[in-house]
Amino acid sequence: MKNKFYSLLILFLLSLSVFGQNTKKPFTIGETVSLTSEILAQERLINIYLPEGYEKNDSIPYPVIYLLDGSSNEDFIHVCGLVQFLNLQLNMPKTIVVGIANIDRKHDLTFPTEIEDLKKDYPTTGGSEKFISFIEKELQPYIIKNYKVSDKKYLLGQSLGGLLATEILFKKPELFTNYIIISPSLWWDDQSLLNEASKYLEKIKKRVYVYVAVGEEHKVMIKDAKALAATLKKFPKAITTDFHFFPKENHATILHNSLYHAFLLEFPYKEPK
Repeated sequence: MKNKFYSLLILFLLSLSVFGQNTKKPFTIGETVSLTSEILAQERLINIYLPEGYEKNDSIPYPVIYLLDGSSNEDFIHVCGLVQFLNLQLNMPKTIVVGIANIDRKHDLTFPTEIEDLKKDYPTTGGSEKFISFIEKELQPYIIKNYKVSDKKYLLGQSLGGLLATEILFKKPELFTNYIIISPSLWWDDQSLLNEASKYLEKIKKRVYVYVAVGEEHKVMIKDAKALAATLKKFPKAITTDFHFFPKENHATILHNSLYHAFLLEFPYKEPK
């Protein structure tokens, strides 16, 4: 009787072992590349979201969103989720997201200033020229060479990232076809970039689209974002511009909702037939 009990107990424990075994594997949405930059003299981490069904040899190429502040603990995950949702629910095509992880964002995203208070608060400032060169001459060629991409290239930047996106729009507009500029820090260097907007914009030859948004934020940031949008609209032959003010969003909450709105304008929802 005792032997029978022990036999049953062993069988029971074995069954728990078998049924308790769960198969685990990593959950991935893309890949992370360590890109050696000669321009920056750094190893830069690039997070790349690949949409479901992505194949490098697809006959149809994929648009690309280049995301500033693209670390995994910054904006990369929620932006990828939004892109995947819009692909499912709207007419947005499957899109690759390239997140540029930060090392020193105050250095990379700002141009030099002689304002002493800013130099004190931002002691490493002034690296935007090299960072733009890295995007143009190293990052974009790497993405074009290694992924199946189309000519449709978005740049998404908020705050200091919005400042850099504006600088690229002004100085290297051909690098992207679509600019999504959220709450740009155009106060930088006493609005010097914004003050020279017309000088740069009148030179744009290849058509671009620019979406500008701002929330209920610092009054200077609101004023500057509105001024940027108003200036952009003076050049309708080269620039298509949309501007949106989000009264219920602040500097911390605006990015996700404004990005959703920007893509909703481009890919409006249509009831299924």
